[in-house]
Amino acid sequence: MSFLLSFLAAIGRNTLAALAMLGRVSLFAARSFSHMARPPFYPREIAVALLQVGWLSLPVVGLTAVFTGGALALQIYSGGARFNAEAVVPQIVAIGMVRELGPVLVGLMIAARVTSSIAAEIATMKVTEQIDALVTLSTNPMKYLVVPRVLAALLTVPLLVGVGDIIGIAGGYTVATKSLGFNSATYLHNTINFLEARDIISSLVKGAVFGVIAALMGCYFGMHSGRGAQGVGRATKGSVQAAAILILAANFVLTGVFFSL
Repeated sequence: MSFLLSFLAAIGRNTLAALAMLGRVSLFAARSFSHMARPPFYPREIAVALLQVGWLSLPVVGLTAVFTGGALALQIYSGGARFNAEAVVPQIVAIGMVRELGPVLVGLMIAARVTSSIAAEIATMKVTEQIDALVTLSTNPMKYLVVPRVLAALLTVPLLVGVGDIIGIAGGYTVATKSLGFNSATYLHNTINFLEARDIISSLVKGAVFGVIAALMGCYFGMHSGRGAQGVGRATKGSVQAAAILILAANFVLTGVFFSL
């Protein structure tokens, strides 16, 4: 009986801790968005964040997308051959990349690359008391550190998702036409005709949401990190874990919103 009570108490404590953290993250996000609409603004910091989040993420996004699209074409062709349905490769590659794999993989790559970088950078600034120095200089850390990164992710990750979708479809096209014997014009025709505007819109909206989640988690864990090297390590690890889980959860919710109606 005591073991059962201890087990239930542990579940209760963890549940309350998770809800408390969710509340703190929600308040942090609300503060971040409220600061976006009020001056002062820091265009130089925004430009640097746009470069780091967007442009420098293109190589990893492109490589991830092209190999995923190629592997997806091979898998669909192999599975469709069991039912004499090899012709559906263009349609399934297109819808799979645009609706799901493109946004989710880009979001997870951004979580791995950008979220960890933001968390480590801000946590190190906190450990070395640079954030306290900003406050001393009458500079709001939320506006100087958080807002540029969240805004950059909001603007650039949908573009990265769009590029990833195109490159992923191109990877499937290359494999299908060079290795699987598909006609180039027919493949492109089937791809274009099968996609709908709703598929593309959902992909870009997911990209915006995933980008905001990735940046917010990096900023939140960095701003709330502990002292010392261990604090920086925990902040970096926790930010990536939280971003990945929230991105997958948000993907489930958004997929239900867009495609269950």
